[in-house]
Amino acid sequence: MANPAELFGNNVFNMKAMREHLSEATVKSLNETIKTGKSLDANIADEVAEAMKEWAVSKGATHFTHWFQPLTGATAEKHDSFIVPDGEGGVVCKFSGAELIQGEPDASSFPSGGLRATFEARGYTGWDPSSPAFIKDNTLCIPTVFCGYHGEALDKKAPLLRSMNVLNEQICRLGKLFGVEAKQMAFATLGAEQEYFLIDTELYAARPDLQLTGRTLFGKEPAKHQQLDDHYFGAIKTRVIAFMEDLDATLWSLGVPSKTRHNEVCPAQFEIAPVFESLNLSVDHNMITMEVLRKTAERHDFVCLLHEKPYAGVNGSGKHNNWSVCGPDGKNWLSPGDNPHENAKFMTMICALIKAVDTHADILRSSVATAGNDHRLGANEAPPAIISVFLGDQLTDIIEQIEAGGAKSSKNGGHIHLGVDTLPTLPRGNTDRNRTSPFAFTGNKFEFRAVGSNQSCAGSNIVLNTIVAEALDEISTKLEEANAAGKDFNAALQDVLADIIKTHKRVLFNGDNYTAEWEAEAEKRGLPNVKKTPEALKAMTTEKAQKLFSKYGVLSEQELASRYEVYMEAYEMLIGIEAAASVDIAKTMVVPGAVQAIKELADVSGVTGKAVKALCAQISDHLEKTLAACDKTAAAKGWADQIAGMDELRAAVDTLESLVPADLWPMPRYEEMLFL
Repeated sequence: MANPAELFGNNVFNMKAMREHLSEATVKSLNETIKTGKSLDANIADEVAEAMKEWAVSKGATHFTHWFQPLTGATAEKHDSFIVPDGEGGVVCKFSGAELIQGEPDASSFPSGGLRATFEARGYTGWDPSSPAFIKDNTLCIPTVFCGYHGEALDKKAPLLRSMNVLNEQICRLGKLFGVEAKQMAFATLGAEQEYFLIDTELYAARPDLQLTGRTLFGKEPAKHQQLDDHYFGAIKTRVIAFMEDLDATLWSLGVPSKTRHNEVCPAQFEIAPVFESLNLSVDHNMITMEVLRKTAERHDFVCLLHEKPYAGVNGSGKHNNWSVCGPDGKNWLSPGDNPHENAKFMTMICALIKAVDTHADILRSSVATAGNDHRLGANEAPPAIISVFLGDQLTDIIEQIEAGGAKSSKNGGHIHLGVDTLPTLPRGNTDRNRTSPFAFTGNKFEFRAVGSNQSCAGSNIVLNTIVAEALDEISTKLEEANAAGKDFNAALQDVLADIIKTHKRVLFNGDNYTAEWEAEAEKRGLPNVKKTPEALKAMTTEKAQKLFSKYGVLSEQELASRYEVYMEAYEMLIGIEAAASVDIAKTMVVPGAVQAIKELADVSGVTGKAVKALCAQISDHLEKTLAACDKTAAAKGWADQIAGMDELRAAVDTLESLVPADLWPMPRYEEMLFL
């Protein structure tokens, strides 16, 4: 492998490439747009486009595309070549500023949830200069937003950028109250840990359920899977490490800062984690990562499974959404400071997060609601569907002191500095991690662990940015009113934070989120426990959600309603596909295998006696149950009945798997697929 430092960003039109190919004035203008949010100067578009084209063609690119993220949850692209006839029987390569700034893919066939009629085809893509263009498959990919003819957001990036702007406004507003000198825009940062499974291509090809739905609809639990914890962080097998080296090299060339790789808990399960980046860029890089995972796996005779629960009974895969905030002073505002003033700012952010999560736990839960994630949330490798906040013992102790009138001591025994406020000095790394908590503070960030492995991070971060912005808005308003009334700032801050804690402390929980005791306690506290996607998505239809997103211009009422329609329809369609696939596989593969087993056993039952006859009877009994469950599933009209039918069908088929001879079973078993 090449030197990572030399390889990194080779296929990215990053700031280094810009300086080499653009004038100093254009670089300065673009940099201001990227760093400060200044409006893009359209006058530089032609120069940028020409430079991008020359750079891309020099690296073998023949086409360009506006790379966007529609509501399918995947990415989309339409390739156009650079060639233009020269009038003499040849061609020249051209790329204009107009082509860079705006594209026009057909919008009619993308899900819009009623925002667009099917016959209305026009849609637009618009260049996002804050996420650099890159080359893949000999194509220059230009990250863009995607909107309809009337400007309605048809994608995930546009609302994400809107939410980032709102968060910036409210953080800078709070910063002024703390006397922070603004040096830059405030922005959220993200580190998205990505879990995934690998399976041999040959085995994948023999599992139509994996091909059609991304998960195994049938499969008996093997005698050994992850019980011994011997795969977790174990030595990586030769085939897999070759895949990982190829993966890292490809990602690095695309500017994705892949940092960590390791075996996960379940056999054939792995994780990749990046260095933290600004939120928008990190979301784009995670979308790239998922695509590169799939393509790299193909080169190594693997298939990469990104479904949240490809195998029942063992760990599923998540995407740990590590979220933090960089303030206008360039500092991480979720990192404890070295003086009381910095700690006051830190504790204000902590209280804002508590307020935001408790107020809008239902909306945050809806952001991770998918059919795949329903199989994972609440299992032993994932947080429950109850949204709570983990702070750790020390921060919880200080929170309780603030509620009681002001923090006077710290559990770490550190020296108390009195000055701007009454908050103690806090050490870094002041808390353990709680892997059972859906929203855990981990020293300088919050880890939202409920995001599914196959999801875009955009949805959960649109919600996070917006609900935190609202909390900061309300905090700043109260502090500004106190200032106008001549009240001491620190006294006012103490009152505001204490009031937040009294009102929202019910969401704090430092214990084991997996226990039945916590579920009962959460119910007493009035915390929602929403276990299924259809129920969770209803949070998007509430008046509270409409007011929240429309107030800050993140999603209009129509745009929000469209998301509910799109996600609900996707859920129902996927359940329908799973139900139809279950019936088809059971009837055309499982049933013939079981019938053949009965036939072969019946041929020898006269010789071997009662035991074999009893086995034949068992197989026959569960064969009848399988056929009955097939009929029930096929006749089901709604998702709830389809799921019930599939559960019944799976139970019958998985029992058959334990009875039918292995050579007659029509599909690879778990023990074959899980051990590479």
